[in-house]
Amino acid sequence: MRVSTKGDYGVRALIELAHHFGEGPLLSSQIAARQGIPEPYLDQLLTTLRRAGFIRSVRGPQGGHALLREPNDLKLSEVIGVLEGSLSPIACLDEPDGCGKPGFCPQREVWEAVRDTTAKILDAVSVGDLAAREREAGDNGGRYVI
Repeated sequence: MRVSTKGDYGVRALIELAHHFGEGPLLSSQIAARQGIPEPYLDQLLTTLRRAGFIRSVRGPQGGHALLREPNDLKLSEVIGVLEGSLSPIACLDEPDGCGKPGFCPQREVWEAVRDTTAKILDAVSVGDLAAREREAGDNGGRYVI
């Protein structure tokens, strides 16, 4: 599995919102500047995250975006599932009749193990965990941002 820019930036946006959980909404421009995300792309991601029920968005002068759930209750597996889709490293795991090899496939068990292990790891990490790691590493999370 390879996480795309969509997944990376979406998680970064949620981490920023986790830093400010319970403090009221944040503007897109604030999230974009703090996490190094192009604002037009961020706006698209925030729409996806809102539709998934992870955030709420408020319009107007006091508007912005805020997490709907406790950061520690929002698992990375849920977020990646919404932003990236399936965790399967090969399409035939998602399509039972999609395997091009009839009968026994020697690879299937390996790819199932990769998918299941990936899901287990992502399910064990929350957005709150990532926000805490970023706080421990400093304001920029150890990243160099121009």
